[in-house]
Amino acid sequence: MIPSLLALATLAAWLVLLFGRGGFWLARDVDSLSPYSEPAHWPAVTAIVPARDEADVVARSIGSLIAQDYPGDFRVLLVDDNSSDGTGDIARATGADVLMGAPLNAGWTGKLWAVSQGIAAAGDTPTYLWLTDADIEHAPDTLRSLVARGEARRLALVSLMAKLACTNLAERAIIPAFVLFFQMLYPFRWVNRPTGIGAAAGGCVLVRRDTLAKARGIAAMRGALIDDCTLGALIKPHGRIWLGLTNRSCSIRPYPGFSAIAAMVSRSAYAQLGYNPLMLLGTIMGLGLVFLAGPALALFGEGGSRLAGLATWALMTVAYQPMLRFYGRSPLWGLALPLVGAFYGSCTVLSAWQHWRGKGGMWKGRAQAAAS
Repeated sequence: MIPSLLALATLAAWLVLLFGRGGFWLARDVDSLSPYSEPAHWPAVTAIVPARDEADVVARSIGSLIAQDYPGDFRVLLVDDNSSDGTGDIARATGADVLMGAPLNAGWTGKLWAVSQGIAAAGDTPTYLWLTDADIEHAPDTLRSLVARGEARRLALVSLMAKLACTNLAERAIIPAFVLFFQMLYPFRWVNRPTGIGAAAGGCVLVRRDTLAKARGIAAMRGALIDDCTLGALIKPHGRIWLGLTNRSCSIRPYPGFSAIAAMVSRSAYAQLGYNPLMLLGTIMGLGLVFLAGPALALFGEGGSRLAGLATWALMTVAYQPMLRFYGRSPLWGLALPLVGAFYGSCTVLSAWQHWRGKGGMWKGRAQAAAS
């Protein structure tokens, strides 16, 4: 009786996810699919790049910003968040304006403190602020595409989910699912509606300066670890936003092994749950039901339970295919999604453990969860 109920529950969960969650898995919201005509006037833009100890990647990142084929006024401003490796000097030599950041203010995460200083330094000149990271490399037409979309659709915010590195074994096994799970939490189709859920992807965000000010600015989210989605939710009541996948903006930060990816995920996983132990328990139980119960029944169940388990495993494998295609991975990786789900579940537990030890949100030597 229990295996049958479990089989029905996990099968029903995947049917709801596939047909009642905004088609998150279809990967249809891609920036290259909807070109827009160029505006008559190209508004001024300032790119703000917060950076802390990014000497290994900052030259490529800033170089890609300097090389933007943008017809309007464009300035690149890197905020050096007390780096110790010469990040600011490299950025300056590459062509960016560099602002040496003030010591971290209490109650702020490091990135948002740096961004707030960059926005203040940008002044009232730019119409748009392009918030991007020091480990993102952009194609030369990225800004042109962002502004054209924003102007044509009168958007307050345009964001691209930067394509993550996916070359070594750990990245091939884990990274595509990271984006799939992000879309499961924040279905892009729902994000792009005029009302409802708000989100963004922090590697590439173009936001109207006046709308950000109307939303009380970066100070309104000063302690957020998941700053991109917090920003999307902050802007959504004040104007339309658009979030999509892209091949234009790519992360150049490698994750050399599973432990590096686990560190990336665990940095903010518990924050997503509001640091709530009951939410943690419910999430782990939910992940077990959604990702592990079906395959377990397929392998070890009997009769109808096994058939339902096989059907569930088939559904999750199918759901993974569009994202695997986007990342150029073999369709066979879809069969491994249960194990990948278990990996992300373990990262969530690790995130909670780090938080309880006072080391949550660790980044560049700072435990930032305390700021939240």
